[in-house]
Amino acid sequence: MLTPPVNAALPPQYSGLELLYRDYREQGFAVLGFPCDQFLHQEFHDDEQIEHFCVNTYQVTFPLFGKVRVTGPDADPLFQYLKTAAPGWFGLSGIKWNFTKFLINRQGECVRRFATATYPSQLRRHIEGLLH
Repeated sequence: MLTPPVNAALPPQYSGLELLYRDYREQGFAVLGFPCDQFLHQEFHDDEQIEHFCVNTYQVTFPLFGKVRVTGPDADPLFQYLKTAAPGWFGLSGIKWNFTKFLINRQGECVRRFATATYPSQLRRHIEGLLH
């Protein structure tokens, strides 16, 4: 039996992200999940466990990638770009926790970063602004 990650308040955001994906995917919107275990090692041990948890607990159908590093000198190049393109508070590039969200336009440009505490439902107006 899989047990949820330590911070049980955040994984329910998977449901909100899935709802956004279902509501806007026909208009070209996508949600891409990149699990990361750099924050108190709260992620499951392997990618299969992560996928099982997300699919069976939150009915996730959007693409989930393998675990990536988002901080430090060996951060994945995608996250190196995202952190530079959309810095966080006070212009700092670091990612402080899982479920930091980045909104990318159709040209592949990062247009906005959203904090971990930002619920997926709060992204709707920003998504709709890019889709129209």
